[in-house]
Amino acid sequence: MSSVNSDSSGNSGAPKGGGGGRPSRYESQKRRDWNTFRQYLRNHRPPLELSRCSGAHVLEFLRYLDQFGKTKVHTAGCPFFGHPQPPAPCPCPLKQAWGSLDALVGRLRAAFEENGGQPETNPFAARAVRLYLREVRDSQAKARGIAYEKKKKRKRPPQPPLGHSPQSPLPMVAAAAPAMAYGRRAADLNLVDGGYTHHLHEHLMMPAMDSGRQLTAAAAEAHPGGIMPLSVLN
Repeated sequence: MSSVNSDSSGNSGAPKGGGGGRPSRYESQKRRDWNTFRQYLRNHRPPLELSRCSGAHVLEFLRYLDQFGKTKVHTAGCPFFGHPQPPAPCPCPLKQAWGSLDALVGRLRAAFEENGGQPETNPFAARAVRLYLREVRDSQAKARGIAYEKKKKRKRPPQPPLGHSPQSPLPMVAAAAPAMAYGRRAADLNLVDGGYTHHLHEHLMMPAMDSGRQLTAAAAEAHPGGIMPLSVLN
């Protein structure tokens, strides 16, 4: 495993968040966690070098932190086992909550690589550590009577492709225009002896008569020049 940079006091050289400004809460907590882990390695018997640290040593560190936990985890023989809100105190031990351990491992995994460690040799990303966290999650969920559920991501509505704008439905004005024009023309009709003007050819149309002579006389009266349109005789 490649060596990790640190000063003589054991403090890490992890970069601070926000550039040269005040580090974020996450960066400050990550730095404290990293220094705590380095102190644990120095106090280990025998002392343990970071370059020789493995996933098994990470598990020892996580179990060591249980003595500082504040979460009541009921044992199988406790009458409040599986009770989310026990009505009375019990002698069950206090441990680190699964959520705290999971977040701690995530910060230490990032700090290890920020201080020169290689991702493929990161002890905090070992399979044994993942299995341990899963076991702690399941056992605490049963003992405390709670369920750890992953937050579901909200599905975003599908975005239209670039360069495409949704077209609004065309108004019905264009379809109604011919009817409106025809209505205006019908209002201007000049009725002559029961006849009306044809709306396409401006021809005078007469109602049906009993004899051809009456039809011819009516047409001649309407056209004194003697020229009768074909539509009158058709």
